[in-house]
Amino acid sequence: MSSSPARVLAALNAVRPPDQPSPVIGRAVVVGGSVAGLLAARVLSDYAESVVIVDRDDPHVTGGRPGVPQGSQLHALLPGGFLQLERLFPGFRERAVAQGAIEAPPAARRNYLDGRLKVVVPDDADSLAGTRPLLEGLIREQVLRLPNVKTVTARATGLVCDGGVVTGVHCEAGGATGVESGDLVVDAMGRSSRLSEWLEQAGWDRPALRRMTVDLNYATALFRRREAAPEATVVLALHTARMSSDVAGAAFFAREDGRWMAMMAGYGANRPGRTADDFVRRLREQFPPEFGALAANEMLGEVQTYRHADSRRRDFHGLRRLPAGLVSVGDAVASFNPVYGQGMTAAALHAACLSAYLRSGPDLGAPARRFFALQKVVVDVAWSMSTSADLALPHVDGPYPRGYRLSSWASRQIVSATVTDVPTARRFNEVVSMLAHPSSLATPGVLLGALRANRRAR
Repeated sequence: MSSSPARVLAALNAVRPPDQPSPVIGRAVVVGGSVAGLLAARVLSDYAESVVIVDRDDPHVTGGRPGVPQGSQLHALLPGGFLQLERLFPGFRERAVAQGAIEAPPAARRNYLDGRLKVVVPDDADSLAGTRPLLEGLIREQVLRLPNVKTVTARATGLVCDGGVVTGVHCEAGGATGVESGDLVVDAMGRSSRLSEWLEQAGWDRPALRRMTVDLNYATALFRRREAAPEATVVLALHTARMSSDVAGAAFFAREDGRWMAMMAGYGANRPGRTADDFVRRLREQFPPEFGALAANEMLGEVQTYRHADSRRRDFHGLRRLPAGLVSVGDAVASFNPVYGQGMTAAALHAACLSAYLRSGPDLGAPARRFFALQKVVVDVAWSMSTSADLALPHVDGPYPRGYRLSSWASRQIVSATVTDVPTARRFNEVVSMLAHPSSLATPGVLLGALRANRRAR
């Protein structure tokens, strides 16, 4: 790929659906009805005559899906992902708000770092606050309205290959077996994807699997919300590794049913808020006053806990032998520490990679290397941001990239400057939202501006 990663990411953020559908595929099969799978199906609807989504969960069941065990936890839709959704589904914001999602413009977001309120960047992109079932359900509703998309409730059990080309997947439903055939198969089976095993069984290589132990424990609770239109709809508070606290961070969002959803996260032996009393106590004692005010509301239901053992990525781009007719998206390729809220935005950018790849009129009889090269840029961005932050945690012991000490020092200076300096915060927020490449922070001008801001703050 000749373009720099920064230019590739900028181009992906600018990808829009074609004005008119232009089929280059007869039939496409998407395995998995996750957000990543649904967004892939939306893109494929522009380039395929028909699209079938194979998922073990019934798409007509409302609420949280059994296949998403973390669906009851707090989720974030970063501005980068929100902009992608608006392009794929024009009017997405209006429909989401009509169903109860809460708008979160910059002025309605509060962000604390080690107890210090960070500066508001007035021209930051907007976002939305809502539950995973609401956002995912709205995406699914829009996708299933497309005339050339249908769903099949079944469990995919393996690949169907013809020589060097994947031509479909074996499926099982209610004791009966069958095959869903397609000119392109998309793996969207999430972190537990079995594609690596299927490739090996079919005589291909497994992609290299990289892991970074995170050992994250987080807990979510619901509180009654008195205000119909609260001044702040999203409040976040992070503790850096240097701050003495057994809780790494907390957040609360306004959600669609007149409630607040609050989350706390800790690492290693720290398991925050497993009981209602413990959850409320920590909100009051370890976070800014807004969290104490939240805790004064009535808690609704029990505290829900979840554990995230590690971040992981599968390097499909590095495979020397790869069958044609196959791509992988979403958590099936890479999943990260959920504290940083990158999952849905990364999935949206994977869909942009698929759109860019299909728009180029590829030879579907050859491996989709251009797609995986584009996707690698997105994965590298999210991976570098999350793992560089995780490496600062006391219980994480590497592997450390070359130059880590210097890059870690520079990152601390920039993050500290975001508390008081609008230009630094603006550049940092664009990177965190995956609207800009992390290399945009690695310039002398940004670092010097951060150092000056930190000196003024002192």
